[in-house]
Amino acid sequence: MRRDKLKKLQEAGRNPFLHEKWNVTAHSMDIKDNFDAMEDEEVSIAGRLMAFRHMGKASFIDIQDKQGRIQCYVRQDGISPEEYSWFKTYDIGDILGVVGTVFKTKHGEISIRASKAVLLSKSIQVLPNKFHGLKDQDLRYRQRYVDLIMNPEVRDNFNKRATIIKEFRRVLEDDYGYLEVDTPILTTIAGGANARPFETHHNTLDLNMKLRISNELYLKRLIVGGLDRVYEMGKMFRNEGMDRNHNPEFTSMECYMAYGDMDSVMEVTEQLVYQSAMKVNGTPIIAYQGKEFDVTPPWRRLNMADAVKEITGVDFSKIDNDDEAREACIKYGMDEHEIKDYTRGKLIAEMFEEYCEDVPGYLDGPVFVVGHPVEISPLAKRDPEDPRITRRFEAYINGWEIANAFSELNDPIDQFERFSEQQAQLDAGSDDEAHPMDMDFVNALEVGLPPTGGLGVGVDRVIMLITDSPSIRDVILFPTMKPIDMPKKRERKEINLAKVKVEPLFEDMVDFDKFSECDFRAVKIKSCTAVPKSKKLLKFVLNDGSGEDRIILSGIHSYYEPEELVGKTAFAITNLPPRKMMGEESNGMLCSMIYEYEGEEMLDFIILEDQIPAGAKLY
Repeated sequence: MRRDKLKKLQEAGRNPFLHEKWNVTAHSMDIKDNFDAMEDEEVSIAGRLMAFRHMGKASFIDIQDKQGRIQCYVRQDGISPEEYSWFKTYDIGDILGVVGTVFKTKHGEISIRASKAVLLSKSIQVLPNKFHGLKDQDLRYRQRYVDLIMNPEVRDNFNKRATIIKEFRRVLEDDYGYLEVDTPILTTIAGGANARPFETHHNTLDLNMKLRISNELYLKRLIVGGLDRVYEMGKMFRNEGMDRNHNPEFTSMECYMAYGDMDSVMEVTEQLVYQSAMKVNGTPIIAYQGKEFDVTPPWRRLNMADAVKEITGVDFSKIDNDDEAREACIKYGMDEHEIKDYTRGKLIAEMFEEYCEDVPGYLDGPVFVVGHPVEISPLAKRDPEDPRITRRFEAYINGWEIANAFSELNDPIDQFERFSEQQAQLDAGSDDEAHPMDMDFVNALEVGLPPTGGLGVGVDRVIMLITDSPSIRDVILFPTMKPIDMPKKRERKEINLAKVKVEPLFEDMVDFDKFSECDFRAVKIKSCTAVPKSKKLLKFVLNDGSGEDRIILSGIHSYYEPEELVGKTAFAITNLPPRKMMGEESNGMLCSMIYEYEGEEMLDFIILEDQIPAGAKLY
């Protein structure tokens, strides 16, 4: 239908796609806000046709521009009978230019009396229903252009995002004298953080390269070069899991202050968040998903080891060696095999991550967590009062880490030794996110890095908080999405049973009483997400029929994508003791079938019929 209309327009010599520009002299909200001054004035507007009310020889339409909507009154005798006949064929979604005078209707609505209405672009797609809009979350993210058209609150959110980023720049440049710079996105060494990079290849140089996971090391090179205060706001890329707080491509701001320290950039952190909240919302109280956080400086400080003692009772101030630390952690409940090689410092960090970070309300903050062990801080200066820890902080609001900062390590010998330890972990395969050796950066430190305070802020998370957005995808215009037509990781195909190898049946018998102690249930998968920093784990939120959500982690990401399992009915054992995995507590086990085929381990996740209710018991 719409294509037919377009064809008729083109055949009549009225091809809308030939228009190159339209002289816009006013916008919707400017007209409404300044009606007294603009009444009876001629204006020229342009925008999308969003409502059309025919009344014979006159019509009312709503035009939506970047500021909002305004009503236009179009009469046959105002634009000519021929133009009006064409005008009546226009559709919701078309782009129009309108010239007319500003007036107020009998009902008091500020409007434009059109003397000219020109079709500037034809929409051949039908927009979503005006009463229901575009509410499907997945479709909203995939078709952000439609989302922006249909949902004014989304446009408002991204205007706020732009305001926050502008305020970041103002605070950094005007209040603290930082210089904005650009550093490479393509690198040969993905340094500055502990994360898994995306990898690519430069054909001309025949060189393997990586997308940056941080810009820290380049910015510190600039401090060495004499640019005493520098910052960069831009995209970082980490090849890790996705959830409501993580997107593989995200915006970070890093800044470095020569002759400053951790305390100097702590003040910068407070001011960035405080000033942005005031600029957007006019108050230092951030209201987020039913909670409130007062970001007025100064913020509270919390020592990491003190936090571990407060939550777990394990007092690391009385533990001086690795063996005692491991013994205390195993006694508390950590896995003996998993931590067999961990040092005292590594154990403090693991205890904090596993037992403190997820305690409801504990890190709502705003709060600065300080006292990070040197083992997890390869780029931070040691604390002169306790060289086992570093001069580092992480800022938390709502339990989320929003910033990370150091008094930067500038001892080239110490830096080389720490890089060497991390590189050894990479080479041994014990930590694929350990920091690689970067000899050019060590060389820069040998030239001489002054005492420096460095800060990295997760811009997207700050924007989420200030705009009360539940997901990081709500503050990124085009978040990373799996293509709709992307094939599943393993397509179903016929297998040659002669090539299948299964494990031998158990010879030991289990009596019925022992078997009956296992509680096998049907569970409905409410949500499924990849666990950050894990290649294998998926996090399932399940309906087990009890009325409360059950969380189970399962290492099947190599075989299934999260999206293809949501809504399915699975099979679980529900009375296993809770187990911590990657900082998440898993309560039970989801069942799969495994076998070997042509030398490769295969896995089939057990999916039951949909009509089986949640909580149904195996009998």
